[in-house]
Amino acid sequence: MFICAIAVPLGGYLGAFVLDVYHFTYGWLTPVLAYTMSVTGSLLGLQCAARARGEEGRVGWLIGAAIAIGGTGIWVMHFIAMLGFSIRGSEIRYSVPLTLLSAITAIIVVGIGLFLVNKPEPTWISLLAGGVITGCGVAAMHYTGMYAMKSDAMIGYDAGIVALSVLIAVVAATAALWFTLRVKGFLSTVGAALIMGVAVTGMHFTGMASMHAHRADRAVPPSGAGAMEVLAPIIVAFSLVTILLLISVGLTEIENTMDLPPLKLTRSRARHAPAPAEPPLARPAATWPESAPSADDDFEQSRPYPLPPREYTAPPTRRPADRNAYSEATTTGDWPINTGARH
Repeated sequence: MFICAIAVPLGGYLGAFVLDVYHFTYGWLTPVLAYTMSVTGSLLGLQCAARARGEEGRVGWLIGAAIAIGGTGIWVMHFIAMLGFSIRGSEIRYSVPLTLLSAITAIIVVGIGLFLVNKPEPTWISLLAGGVITGCGVAAMHYTGMYAMKSDAMIGYDAGIVALSVLIAVVAATAALWFTLRVKGFLSTVGAALIMGVAVTGMHFTGMASMHAHRADRAVPPSGAGAMEVLAPIIVAFSLVTILLLISVGLTEIENTMDLPPLKLTRSRARHAPAPAEPPLARPAATWPESAPSADDDFEQSRPYPLPPREYTAPPTRRPADRNAYSEATTTGDWPINTGARH
């Protein structure tokens, strides 16, 4: 057992004494399990972020990375470690709405950081901004989860250690976002996940070390649900989502030879410059006559596109061969039958 505070009189509270606080009630079981879940979530999140570097399914993979890192790697680790927390002589309950709020906060802030840095042209400014936002969000998630813990003892915090835990969270978040940009290959990803697990777990226990509890004169029984009543269903839900993400990652191949995008100080403006306008296509000029055609000009010559010449065939002659027959036909109205003539 590790005792973080001893029973000594607490100034400012009459008849109040500091209580013994234990972070490893079940020995090394909860911290080792918490670290394992943190490494698993970080490893899965890095794999999803690596697949988000491609053009296809970028948004979906980044959302999956946020759930893996923020949900499994940070939040599940946090509350598994909280299962080993106890206060001697006090009962601990959990507020369900605040517990759910802490889980949603972890996923959202990690998602914001991932979308800020995972771009075709990442910059150091976006990396630092994403690290600060994500780190402060993770710290807010941590202390929201601790505030969700209700007890009949009075709980306080050391401001200096709280500030140190926030600084560790910002550094850890910045390093994690940098890993999502620069790490490729299985061994490198596993090494990065192990480092992320150490950073996240270290931030958690640093924040827990800032807490102290003391007994008040009028203790009120805490309200809320028990640890296993509220945490077990949520942890099981995150575990199922983690399994689905593992299956998706296993069924998706990634090209390890893909070039990583360079990390620049600022975004290049050449990429956003307007493209030069293309010259208009030249149209062939119509060959119209320079002057209007006169009445004596031939119609074929006045066309802008002359037609090919056609051969002229004269019609057959209708005149009868016999002059007398012609005279008789003109007087009687009877014409000789000529099969070759046109009527």
